[in-house]
Amino acid sequence: MNEFKAKFAPGTVIVHSLFGYRGVVTDVDPYFKGTDDWYAEQARSRPPKDRPWYHVLVDGGAHRTYVAERNLEADPAGGPIDHPGVIDHFDGRDGGGAYIPRRRFS
Repeated sequence: MNEFKAKFAPGTVIVHSLFGYRGVVTDVDPYFKGTDDWYAEQARSRPPKDRPWYHVLVDGGAHRTYVAERNLEADPAGGPIDHPGVIDHFDGRDGGGAYIPRRRFS
């Protein structure tokens, strides 16, 4: 598959362009890495599989989602995200409103 440069990095606060929810990116896959069954059930707008997909903590809930890049926009407000997983993935926020990913030690 072709690899495309991801538009968003971990820590970016985003808005889903179709469903309007906010969230924060925790990880990026260079292309769709889910199952064909999941794609058939969940990806109703049939976004491209060969473009970046994002793991996102959803604001105001405790769930995560997997979203195609074409369905995301940067959140211009950039306010804080209310999700219990934020503390597991990030060490606060920078001056621009993005979250600072935790350093992982091997």
